[in-house]
Amino acid sequence: MSTLLALDTATETMHLALVAGDAVHVRAEAGGARASQALLPALHALLSEAGVALAQVDAFAFGRGPGAFTGLRTACAVTQGLALGTGRPVMWLDTLMAVAESARLHGGAVAHGQALWAATDARMGEVYAARYGFDGVAGWQTLEAPALYAPQALAARLAAEPAAVAGNAAEVYADLLRPVAQALWPQAVPEGAALAALARAAWLRGERLDAAQAVPLYVRDKVALTTAEREQARARPAAALAAGGAA
Repeated sequence: MSTLLALDTATETMHLALVAGDAVHVRAEAGGARASQALLPALHALLSEAGVALAQVDAFAFGRGPGAFTGLRTACAVTQGLALGTGRPVMWLDTLMAVAESARLHGGAVAHGQALWAATDARMGEVYAARYGFDGVAGWQTLEAPALYAPQALAARLAAEPAAVAGNAAEVYADLLRPVAQALWPQAVPEGAALAALARAAWLRGERLDAAQAVPLYVRDKVALTTAEREQARARPAAALAAGGAA
C-alpha cells in the first residue's frame, strides 16, 4: 500500500493531503503570502496527526499550477527539497484538474462525453481555465490545456460550446458566466481530497519524476498591472454587462 503526500499552494489557501493506504488525511490552512513560512510546519503537523513518518512517504505530489507565482514556486521548492532529502520521486498534479475533481466529489457529475471547465480567478481581470472530460475508467482527460483567458472570452466559448464551470471564477465573474454555463460550482477548490484522488491515480499510472524535473506551470508572463491597467480591468465586466443589456 502506497503512502503519498500531496500539496497545492496555487491559491490563497494551502491544501494538503496524505494518502496512507486506504486512509486519506487532509488539511487546509491560510496560504498566500504566508505559504513559504507555513507550508513545512503544516506538512509536519499532517504527518504527525496521521502517525506517519516522513521516511515512510513513497512519493511527493504537488499542484504545479496555474496559480499565484509565489505559491507555485513555494510548492515546487518544498516538494523538491522533501524528495531530494528522502530519495523519493515526485509527481506533478494539474491544479485546475484538482478543481474539477473537487466539483465531482461534491456532486458535480459530468456525464460521459460532456465537458467541464475549471476556472479560477487570476486577478488582473483574467482567469486561469482548462477544459476537461471525465471517463469512469480512465478518469479525467485534458481537452484543452490550462491557459489564461479574459472572462469575456471564456463566456463566449461557453456560449458556443455549452459546459459547466467549476472554480471561484464562477463566483467572481458570475454575471458573465451564469447566463451561458450549464452549471456553476464556485465552491470547487484544489482541496486535499481532490489532490489525494489525483495523486493516487498518477501513482497507479506509474508517473514518477526525478526531483530536478519538477517545475511549476506558468501561463502568465506579466505578474503585475499598472494603475491604469487595473482601472481598465475593473471596468471591463461592467462595460460588458452594459453592452449585453443594451443588445
